[in-house]
Amino acid sequence: MKTSAPGTERVRVRAPGKVNLALRVGGARPDGYHPLNTVFQALSLFDDLTAVPAPAGEYRIGIVGDQAHLVPADGSNLAVRAARLLASLHGGEDHFGAAFEIRKTIPVTGGMAGGSADAAAALVACAHLWRLDVSPSELQDLGGELGADVPFCLLGSTALGRGRGDELVPILSRGGYHWVLALPDVELSTPAVFRRFDELNPDAAPPPPVPPGLLEGLSGGDVRRVAANLVNDLQPAAVSLRPHLAEVLDAGLAAGALAGIVSGSGPTCAFLAANEDAAVRLSGALAGIGVCRAVRRACGPVPGARLFG
Repeated sequence: MKTSAPGTERVRVRAPGKVNLALRVGGARPDGYHPLNTVFQALSLFDDLTAVPAPAGEYRIGIVGDQAHLVPADGSNLAVRAARLLASLHGGEDHFGAAFEIRKTIPVTGGMAGGSADAAAALVACAHLWRLDVSPSELQDLGGELGADVPFCLLGSTALGRGRGDELVPILSRGGYHWVLALPDVELSTPAVFRRFDELNPDAAPPPPVPPGLLEGLSGGDVRRVAANLVNDLQPAAVSLRPHLAEVLDAGLAAGALAGIVSGSGPTCAFLAANEDAAVRLSGALAGIGVCRAVRRACGPVPGARLFG
């Protein structure tokens, strides 16, 4: 097994954030996880990861960009954990090394899988940097060990997720979808949102199915039908913990969005627009209202973690 050493090779990977078009949640299982039926769409809001060789056994990371100060820059970072996991299965952590720089654009703790995107990027980068013979399906299996959203950040596009959300089936999605993302000036912990969900839904039950109208809308490229079938079972829990989110959602609808939804466990609020011009108008209106710290436009679907540059 080849060991890595300092060198000049540089690998760059771009990984997307996601929005859950449908997030149906069941009661907690004995292992603490909640079974899900969900539809993911990867959006053009990316984190960029650059990897270079480091002395064998060394794994370093630096973070720049929006909210960089909120991201751990030590061994607890998901990208570092991903690199160590990949190395451990291909000769051991001490046979390899890597130094990462991540440029953040995906909101931190925003319900858009920013940490999972970084883990996906690290898996792709290190497999290339270390010249490992690893298939995409093997990387997805490793991703599932790191977090439920990591496999989708590797796959990208549009997919149906079951189990913890890591059992993926690509689904047909025609056309492009224009999103406006409102980033509230509040934070939400995913475990806290699930605990609140359990409090609001004390009777454990299987997750409801994904709305058939959503899948039909995606397959036909019907943005209005997609908008009419957006659903997030975690939204009531997120709003109960951060009531300001209700104001943000109302503001987006009043400004012309076809539909608005809390993204994942929040607090990002995602608004679907009829087209690009409508998204431009909506983003300007939301920015002018001042109900959130920032507004971003994105489109989907886009591919998963990929080499670039």
